[in-house]
This record gives sequence, structure tokens and C-alpha cells, in this order.
Amino acid sequence: MNRRVVITSEAAITPIGDSKNTIAKNLQNGVSGVKPLRKDDLLGSHIHSGVYGTVDYPIEYDFARKYRKTMGPVSYYACKVVWDLLAKAGLNQDFISSGRLGVAFGSIHGSPSVQRNIYRTFFQDDPAQSEKISAVDYLKSMVHTTAVNITKMFNITGRVISSSTACTTSSQSIGYGYEMVKYGMQDAMICGGADEYDTTTVAVFDNLLACSTAYNNRPHLTPRPFDADRDGLVVGEGAGAVLLEEYEFARNRGANIIGEVIGFSCNNNGGDLILPNLEGICQTIRIGLQSAGISPETVDFVSAHATATKMGDVIESQAIEQIYGNCTPVTAFKSYMGHTMAACGVIETILTLYMMEKGFIVPTLNLDHIDPRCEGVNHVRELTRAPIKTAAVENFAFGGVNTNLIIKAFLP
Repeated sequence: MNRRVVITSEAAITPIGDSKNTIAKNLQNGVSGVKPLRKDDLLGSHIHSGVYGTVDYPIEYDFARKYRKTMGPVSYYACKVVWDLLAKAGLNQDFISSGRLGVAFGSIHGSPSVQRNIYRTFFQDDPAQSEKISAVDYLKSMVHTTAVNITKMFNITGRVISSSTACTTSSQSIGYGYEMVKYGMQDAMICGGADEYDTTTVAVFDNLLACSTAYNNRPHLTPRPFDADRDGLVVGEGAGAVLLEEYEFARNRGANIIGEVIGFSCNNNGGDLILPNLEGICQTIRIGLQSAGISPETVDFVSAHATATKMGDVIESQAIEQIYGNCTPVTAFKSYMGHTMAACGVIETILTLYMMEKGFIVPTLNLDHIDPRCEGVNHVRELTRAPIKTAAVENFAFGGVNTNLIIKAFLP
């Protein structure tokens, strides 16, 4: 069985907005969502980076208490985007609970703010402090908390996949959801990822000397993917979800089809767990194109992973040049909002869908002077009006995990 898989709904919470119109407007106007880091009492003095891709606008959560009690901040994000996605999708509850709808959703490590409170309580000198730990704190903090809180809240009884592969978490979620529908295991899948605001995530990358520190007083000037003056990634927060459906099922119910997934690849470098690997990335890109049955020349746009780290951007540029040459337009969306961690793949897919619909390609922000080692590709430097029929979304993670997702504008 080999079925067409279409995208019929989406929703996102990002540092530059949570609606299609707001996000598209901010992309076109070059608005940055990077803000000063809110350092806390535990880690503030130990972190060198002072910037964060922050969701700083109010979000209304109209969730019943029976759902809220097992949610940490990351699950609030996850359930909110799924709430919005289903509101637009028009699926009836009978189907949602039929077992033919599944969930592929993850975060990088559950809810770190809840985890931190648990550990801090355990290590108190006063044993009585342990009473502060709630019976549901584990449910809030476990690595698959987003996926299972979604299934609970919406009574979804189908397959559950909860990827947790750092930067490729939500692109894996989309890819695995695509395979579930393509090969007949489910008729539809809700796919995505989320991560919350927490300084422990910054501390991890800061300790690895991977965070931006030179622009603490000018947050909007970082990150700087592919730029000669880039100095590291900016951690961000947010969430995103897409609804994948089998084409005939979507058509028969009159769904609004906004795109199609036509290929996916996920490979591992098989070596270093931190440093990027040119051969591994090239292989993943090629397999993704082969999965879609297309040649590199037919790709109209590449969403680069591009975290603004010193070697990551160079290796990715070399890989794009090897596969696509210097013709295919390339943009790094993280320049607008930082690295939203587990959510980055799905958010970047959604932004690409917005550009497909509206016929524009945005530039990479802060790309003032291209690093000579990154010059071999067609970096988008200014807002361009251009159709995108086929696009590739690339993501690469610690652990050597690489993904390539191929999407296209829908044609009946």
C-alpha cells in the first residue's frame, strides 16, 4: 500500500506570532523574536548567553482542570496548537476517537522547569520538603508528556509516537506520521513538537560554547546563520503541529488541503555525537529526494537547519552546494526566532507552507557578510516574490540524527 499524504491543517506558537497572518507579516517585515534572556536565581550567574527566542505575548488556555493537572508548560504549548489545529480541521469526534487518527509529537526532554523543581526538592536538607512534589509531577515532566497529554485531552486512541531527538524531534514526528499514513497504518496523524522557556536548556548549550554571547545587548542581531560574524545559536521556545491525512479520505470529507508530503529521510552519521558530518548530511538529503522521486533541480526552496554555529553552518552549506549547487534559494528561519529546539522542524515546515501559499521567499536575517566558507549556495538576501512548488526542510541534531522532509504545493 502506497498512499498520498496531504496536509490539511496547521497551528503554531512562535516567538514571532501564533497566527498565519501575524507570522507571515513579521517574516516579510524582518521582525526578530529574539529578546533578552530572563535569568533566574538558580542559573543566572552561570550563563554567558543573554538572549532567547521568547514567546512574550499572552496565550489563552481554555483547558478544563482535569486536563491541566497533568500538564507542564511544554504540554500547554502542545495541547494549544493541537486545539487550534483541530478547530480548523473540521474532523468529527467519532473519527478523532476511532483509532484511525494517531499522534506523533515530542519535546527534547519533557518539562525541564518541572524536572528542576523535583530535583531541587529532593536535595533539600529538610525531608519535609519532599511533600511539595505532586503525584502528577512525573506526568508533567516525562519525555512523552506532550504526546500523551494530547491523546488524553482530545480522546485520541490511535498510534502514539513520541520522538525525542533534540533538533530533529518534530521533523521526525512529521516523517513518521507521513509513513504511518502512506503505508496504511493510520488514516490521519497529528504531528509536531514543543519546547518551553527554561534556562537549563540555555545552560546546556552555553556549557558547550555553542550559544551566542556577543549580542546580549542587541538581541535582534542574533542569531546570524551563515554570517561571518555569527557566534552561536539562540535557544527559543514554541510549538507547532500539522495534520496529515490520506488524500482520498481528506478529499471525501471536503478538507482544505494546504500541501502534500512527498518524501522523507532520516539517517544517522554513525560517528561523532556533536560535530556535523558532511557525508552523513549529503546522504540524508539524497535519500529524501529519492523518497520523493524527484531530482534536486525540481526543488524551489530549501529551509536550512542553520543554527549559526561555527561548523554547523559551514558543513550544511557544503552539503547544499553538493546537492543543489548555487541555484536553489536557501533561507534560515532560525534567524527570526532562534532555535525552538523540538519544535523547529514543524515550525519551519509551517513557515514554508505559508510562503508556498502566499508566493514569497523571505531572506535570512542578519546575513550581512556571508562567511566565505558558506558562499557556495543561493542565500536569500532580500524579500522575493516567487512561487514555491516543491521545498525541502532540513534538520540535523546532536547524536548525528539527520532528517530531510520534502513537501509540495497541492495539485489534485
